[in-house]
Amino acid sequence: MWKRLSLLLAALTSIAALGLTACDSKSAGDARAAEIPSASVSLVKRGNIVHTLSLAGQFQPYQVVDVHAKVSGYIKDIYVDIGDRVHQGQVLAVLEVPELGAQLQGTVADVAQTKDEVVRAQHEVARAQSEHAALHADYKRLKQAAAAQPGLIAQQELDDAQAKDLASEAQIDAAKSALSAAQQKAAGALANHERVSDLEDYTKVTAPLDGVIIWRYADTGALIQAGTSSDTQSLPIVKLSQSGLLRLRLPVPEDAVAYIHEGANVNVRVDAVHRTFVGKVVRFTRNVSLATRTMETEIDVENKDLSLTPGMYANTDIELQQHDNVLTIPEPALIQDGNKTSVLVVDNDHRVQIRNVQVGLQGSNRVEIKSGLQEGDMVITGAQSNFQAGEIVKPKMEQSSLNNGVTQQDGDE
Repeated sequence: MWKRLSLLLAALTSIAALGLTACDSKSAGDARAAEIPSASVSLVKRGNIVHTLSLAGQFQPYQVVDVHAKVSGYIKDIYVDIGDRVHQGQVLAVLEVPELGAQLQGTVADVAQTKDEVVRAQHEVARAQSEHAALHADYKRLKQAAAAQPGLIAQQELDDAQAKDLASEAQIDAAKSALSAAQQKAAGALANHERVSDLEDYTKVTAPLDGVIIWRYADTGALIQAGTSSDTQSLPIVKLSQSGLLRLRLPVPEDAVAYIHEGANVNVRVDAVHRTFVGKVVRFTRNVSLATRTMETEIDVENKDLSLTPGMYANTDIELQQHDNVLTIPEPALIQDGNKTSVLVVDNDHRVQIRNVQVGLQGSNRVEIKSGLQEGDMVITGAQSNFQAGEIVKPKMEQSSLNNGVTQQDGDE
């Protein structure tokens, strides 16, 4: 009996030992699994990267003009006020200049008088030419007779005929000179008439372009000095703004100047009027300000309905570069070590590898990879200092990497 009892105790001891061994093995396995760290990873994918620059700008009128009068006078009538829309050539105001009427009548009389003088000089030329023709014929006849019968015509008579012939020819030249002088005087009188006539037309002050009256400086009866002399501080009549076309001015930072070019697409958002439209870069100064380290860049914006007002702010996105169908990774995956750029890659065995990469177009969220990676590779996107080459990790895929494609628009503030 004691022998049976001993065998039973030995069996129970063996079973207990086996149970303890199994528990220890399971605990060790759980501990080893708990020691494998997790790593946030993202797939290397192909996509389009558009590098945009986000800037705030202010609308300016395309042109602003102070409209002056070309003649001095009193405002007889003024037809516009602040906020009025006007068209090129439209009469804005009329000046009263009584002396211009008298001057115009005087120039009309001068023109008529000089025309009469030209006619009289023309008649004088014709008379001199006729007289010369008669005297020249007489001289030729006397000369021929003297040659045919020597001694028939006295030499004195022949000399007198020749002198009259030459004198009449000189009178033709004098008459022609008088005619030329009369014609020049007539041209001067006509030019003076046109000048005074233009001055009278200038009493009507017209708009030089389509626009909006943004200020009015004078009222009916005000004395306006001619705005043609720098010695006189002349008062404008109105200020005219060409607001049907606006300039949107943007201060482009120095590091983006190299990418600015005419025709670049610009998305413009005007929160004040809840309006968004697409514009293009039309001009830039090609000069970086020493004070702000920015370059003024302009976009022309159509504003025919005047829904936009000069001075309004707009938020813009300027397209600097675009690369299509390129390998991309999240920007946090990059590791910078001096001039060397690398990433941590998780291979098929879940081991960490260090890869040197060449970066292309870089934005704020994703970057282009020119070499060093292949599509489908997994890169660690955070806490890279916690991992060592060859270490086994448990990859945890980021939600953004589960998408099938990518179109990245990166922006810089």
